[in-house]
Amino acid sequence: MPENDINPFFTIKKVREGDELKMDQKFIKIRMNSNKVIAIHYKAPMERTIELEMFFENFNPIDRINYDIGGTGWVGANFRGLIDGKDDSLPIDYDYKILMLEEYKCPTKVELKNLKRSSKFRPNFTLADS
Repeated sequence: MPENDINPFFTIKKVREGDELKMDQKFIKIRMNSNKVIAIHYKAPMERTIELEMFFENFNPIDRINYDIGGTGWVGANFRGLIDGKDDSLPIDYDYKILMLEEYKCPTKVELKNLKRSSKFRPNFTLADS
C-alpha cells in the first residue's frame, strides 16, 4: 500500500499579510453550492474555534485568501463570512462555526466579451488630439 502524502490539515492563508491558520481536517466538513460558494463546517474544541474567529476578526472582506486542503495546492477565494452553527449534540467544550468562502475566478475572454453592461453613462464631450 503506498504511503499517503496528504497531510491532515486545512490551511487558510491571508494573501496580503501572509498569516496562516491550520485546522485539523477531522473537525471539518466541506460543502460547495452550485453558485461557487464553499461552506466549511468546523466543529471543534472552543480554543480552536476562537483561533478561527480571531484570524478573521478585523479581516477586510475585499482582501483575498488562499486555502489548501491537505497540501494538495493553494486555491484562491474571497471571504464571505463566519457564522455560528447550531448543533445540540456537541460536547459542552465544543463550538460550531461555518466559514463561507466564494471561489475566486478570473473571467475568461469569452465571459468578458459577453458581460452585460450595468451603466449607460457616456461622456458628453470628446478628447482633443494633442
